[in-house]
Formats: sequence, structure tokens, C-alpha cells
Amino acid sequence: MENPDTETTRSPPPPPPDQEPDPKKLKMSTTTTSDDEDTTTTTNIEGNTKKQRYKRRKVAIFFAYCGVGYQGMQKNPGAKTIEGDLEEALYHSGAVPEQDRNNPKRYDWARSARTDKGVSAVGQVVSGRFYVDPPGFIDRLNSNLSPQIRIFGYKRVTASFNAKKFCDRRRYVYLIPVFALDPNSHPNRETVMASLGSENELVKCLECSERGRKVVGAMGKRNYELRGSSFELGISSNNEDARVDSLVSDEIGVSSKNGDANYLNSESTEEIKPENGDSGSNQVQDGILDSSDGSTDIVSSSPNAANATTGEEEKVNGDEKPAKRSNFSYGDNVKERFNRILKYYEGTHNFHNFTTRTKAEDPAARRFIVSFNANVIVTVEGMEFVKCEVVGQSFMLHQIRKMIGLAVAIMRNCAPESLIEKALQKDVNINVPTAPEVGLYLDECFFSSYNKKWKDSHEELSMKAYEQEAEDFKMKHIYTHIASTEHKEGVVALWLHSLNHRNYPDLRVVDDGNATNKISTDAENMVE
Repeated sequence: MENPDTETTRSPPPPPPDQEPDPKKLKMSTTTTSDDEDTTTTTNIEGNTKKQRYKRRKVAIFFAYCGVGYQGMQKNPGAKTIEGDLEEALYHSGAVPEQDRNNPKRYDWARSARTDKGVSAVGQVVSGRFYVDPPGFIDRLNSNLSPQIRIFGYKRVTASFNAKKFCDRRRYVYLIPVFALDPNSHPNRETVMASLGSENELVKCLECSERGRKVVGAMGKRNYELRGSSFELGISSNNEDARVDSLVSDEIGVSSKNGDANYLNSESTEEIKPENGDSGSNQVQDGILDSSDGSTDIVSSSPNAANATTGEEEKVNGDEKPAKRSNFSYGDNVKERFNRILKYYEGTHNFHNFTTRTKAEDPAARRFIVSFNANVIVTVEGMEFVKCEVVGQSFMLHQIRKMIGLAVAIMRNCAPESLIEKALQKDVNINVPTAPEVGLYLDECFFSSYNKKWKDSHEELSMKAYEQEAEDFKMKHIYTHIASTEHKEGVVALWLHSLNHRNYPDLRVVDDGNATNKISTDAENMVE
């Protein structure tokens, strides 16, 4: 029975997908100074005692970091985090007094964005009330930080400024190797078997075989005799953030105890030794050859890979060897298709399938994506990457990595293009692949509303003043780390082997009302 005293109210309908939601109206204080308690510093100059009094200042600090070895940005007891190191550096630099150490709330600490384990940043921003005097604050900070974290500078802000609340948009970049978009590169077992007897017949992946890496959970459960040292490799595979754990060897030649000679993805002990860095290149398909200079060259057998590389191209480490091109390239046709797929994410959607621990009914699942494109090619240490740039108001845990994961699965014909639209529906639950974290970094945070309001009295909050420093740090620490990790560990290559219907059965099912369609995995679907 309804209570007559209860007044029912209706919430306004959500904005249409192509319309950006109105930003929250934040209360911006008209106070332009942030006076706080003073601190007294005593110095001896030629025997005379001189006392200097400093005040805390509300500032926004711009910095970058390489996320390798860190458990994310946000401070977490018992874990090595970026915030943990930064807070200690602020204390040892004199910016935070002893009584406020390990208590960031006392100095209004706020961050513009959180990054996950292993994720880097070029344009991260934090705010707080710090003692920035005497001059040399940035140098003092950097001297107390590892080379992986670099402070670019700081700017005075209003007393009410909060780096998280006043950040309008955030731009992330994901570098995906070009070979990841090639359906014939690093195929899974089902794809290889389905291609037998066709014109586009594939062979087992020699790259992963020779390196002795195999994802047990993804490539079939077998007992392997490991030679040499081994370590655990985890691959995120579902919405509960479960991991496919596998033992992989860093030696060449992993043999199966069961000795299945017909097992297409069993490890090969044959060693290919190219002479002068180029012989033997015609004998290997969908594999990799080690050249004399220690670099790697991706080889593809795609018959439709005659497209010339177009679009912008960035050269990283100009003194390095030129990139060795594979038959597959990021040409006009591939670029147009990839951008078309990424465009499905633009607008306001329910991204509950692209994160963990967030239900479809949760309002937090609705996010607005401003733009998502992949037009630039970056060459790092001889390997080509596609620069995927996404701009949005805010992002959830693993959201960007899952958006990239599903887009790559579609590019490799593991899933239909229409699956994205299904995954964005509120009443549909789909297990979406999660791309590796190594290629993701926070590029910049934007404060458009704040800059517009305070343009006459405060400096603009942007990365313009630090563009060159940020670019140098990105090239030296982030890009080289992404490329070297792929060269040495083949993180993306291993992940590609897991993109099959055994690990992700939802990739082959599309519910069109009353009918259920399944995607064929034959060779015809593997060629663009």
C-alpha cells in the first residue's frame, strides 16, 4: 500500500548518447589567496641569525611517471605506489611539515586521475597546500624522487581548487602494435586448425614457440617440461578481473610430456639462425626472426596486406635502426575500419561490461566519451605502434583496456562489429577481453571551466609550458619501456593467443532479438 504522505519525484532522463552531460557546477571560491599557518626557518648568514617566515600556497603540480614496478597511482598501504613516493618527496623537500606527514587530508591533497598497476602518465596533476618557498621547490622535489617520476612545475591556484573535481576531461593514449590488428599474426589454435587446406593456411606461431612462452589456460591444458627459469604470467580475462595464470619459460624449447606431434601450437625446438640478419626470412610465416643487432621483425603472411602505410608517422629515437616493415601495414583500409570501430564508443553509454565490480544499474556505469581515434603511427625501436587516443570526462577501472581489447578482437575477426553495440546495452552481460596494461598512459588532464573563470587572475592550467619536457620524458621512459617489453616478453603477442572462443565464448554470440548468431572462425573470416 502506497504511503500518501510520500512525495514522488522523477529524475530527469539521461542525455542522448551524442550530447555531452552538463559538468557538475562546482563551487569556486572567490578567494584568490590561500593563506595558512606560517612556518619559521632559521638561517645563519655570517654569524647573524636571520628568521624567514613562509606561508603555505595552494598549487597544482604537473608531473609524469613510468608506471613499471608500481602498483598504480593511488596510495595503498603495503604497496609501492606513485603517491606514496611523491608524498615522501614532498615531506623531505620541506613542502609538508612533520605533523602532516602521512596525512594528506591536512594539506588538501587531490589527484586528477588514478592509474592502474603498470600504467604510466605524462600529464598527471595533483593539488594541495604546500610550502613552496624558498626558491628551488621543483629541484628539491626531483632530487628526492627516482628518475621514473619527474616533476615539471607548479602553478598557483585558488583556495577552493581541487585537481579531481575541477578536471573537465582526461586524455589517455594506448599504443597497440600494428601486428596486433593483423588477423594472421599470432593466431590461436582454433584459427590455425580452421585454416588448414585453405588458400590462407596458417602455421603455428614460431615467435612464441621459440621464446618458450605459452599461455596454458588459453592454448590448451598440457603438462610442460620447463627448462631454465620460469615465472608466472597473468592475463586478465573477464569482468571479475580473474586471471589466466600460466607458467612460461624464458628458454627456447618447451616440450610436451604427452608428445602430441600433431598439436599445432606445441613448442618447437628448432632454432632458426639467420645469416647476416636476413636469411631465412622467406621460410617463416606469422613468426619472428632475431636479427644480428638483437632487434625483432614481425613477419605476416596476410595476402591482403599490400596497403602502403599512410597517416602521420612519428619517429622515436632517431638514431635507432629504421623500422622493418611486415607485409601487413596500417594502411587506409585498415585505419578506416579501426577508427569506425572505435567511434562506437563515442557519446554517453552504459559501460558496465567494460569495467569490474560495477553493475549496469549503477549510475556510475554511464560515461561520456568525447572522442576515440587512431590516426598516428609511432615507430619505437623498430616496432610500429598505432596511437589510440581517447578523451572522456572520466573512466572506470580497466575501461580503456577493455575498450581496446574488444576493438582488437573485432579487427582480428574474433567477434562481429555489432558486438560493441550489444556490449553497451544495459541488459546485456558480455565477457570483454582486457588488453595488457603496458601500452596505456595518461596523456593530459584538462581544466577548461576553471581556466575560463580565472583567466584574468591566474595562470592557465595546461601542459603548454611543459610540452618539451613531457615529450622528452615520454620518449625516454614510456615509449622505450613499451617497445622493449614487447620485444623481450611479447606481452601483447601472448594476449593475442588468448583471444579465442574458449576463453571468451561471448565473442561469438550476438543476440539479435529472437535469433542467436554465431561467428564462423574459418579462414575467410580471418582475412580482411
